[in-house]
Amino acid sequence: MAATHNPLSRESRPLTLSLLRGYAFAFLVLAAFSAVAGFELGRLKAVWAKLKAGELANAVATAASQPTADAVNAEFAELTRLAPQQQAEQLLALAIRRQPASLELISQNADSWRGRLQSTDRLFGLVLTAMKSDDLRVRGAAIEVDLAANNLSKSPKTVARLVKVIRMDPAERPFALWRLGALGNRGVQPKVVLTHLLAFARDRDEQTRFWAVEGLAMLGTNGAIDPLLERFAHDPSSRVRQRAAVGIAESGMLTHEQRFAAVPDLLNLLDDDALDSDTRGWVYGALRLITGEPLGNNPQAWQQWWAHHDSNQKPHSPKGVIFA
Repeated sequence: MAATHNPLSRESRPLTLSLLRGYAFAFLVLAAFSAVAGFELGRLKAVWAKLKAGELANAVATAASQPTADAVNAEFAELTRLAPQQQAEQLLALAIRRQPASLELISQNADSWRGRLQSTDRLFGLVLTAMKSDDLRVRGAAIEVDLAANNLSKSPKTVARLVKVIRMDPAERPFALWRLGALGNRGVQPKVVLTHLLAFARDRDEQTRFWAVEGLAMLGTNGAIDPLLERFAHDPSSRVRQRAAVGIAESGMLTHEQRFAAVPDLLNLLDDDALDSDTRGWVYGALRLITGEPLGNNPQAWQQWWAHHDSNQKPHSPKGVIFA
């Protein structure tokens, strides 16, 4: 893979909203993605039949900022006449534009895309954009495309292969850790994936821990929340702590409900007098991103807000994290 630039060399700095968003997908610009694969026209036509019945047209017509229903239908119809490369690119573009049928088509056809497409700047840009979406379905579609692009089947054999790469090939380790988490997110041995990521998250090497944290965020299961919080609280590297904050607050595949469940533990961190100023700033940034509350860096204001919120609604909070 050819590297584009290395954002990991930046010095650590306080976690503002823009910094969280900027780091949330830093890994995607380290390298160009490899090729993705072909398309089954029968499935495409079946879904497009729904479009002709007006399902997608009605949804598009309700949003003035979206293209017209006729334009959307024409774009899907054109897919049947395009080469596989253009089909894949246009489907991901439609997914970014929140067209439900495109998400269905990506899910149905991703497994058939392996080994038949060419990597392009356009496809890379689309995957990057999709992974920045605030719609987890669009992020999921980007994962499907990325796994297909790298010829990674959703199977236990691929999990074992990635673990071997992580252990044996430092150059490929970052993307392998990220994709290991992505495989678990797609339902491939999520408990096994979690076990491996937990081990790598405590590795002696800072870079390995950094990307293991990224993999935990991509895994997105309830079991990944406590390890992310633990790395945020205790990792000796400011880069890893910052990455864990990003994973808890915004990046990866955790749902909003899962992120909100981490709020009590984030508030507990503010009571830790040993917390350095950078990490404390990242706690406030994560709280603002998760809750949408503009409370600044005032711990009393946050505690009062939570006490009021928690008296009416008690979301499940992850257990077992000790902030000492």
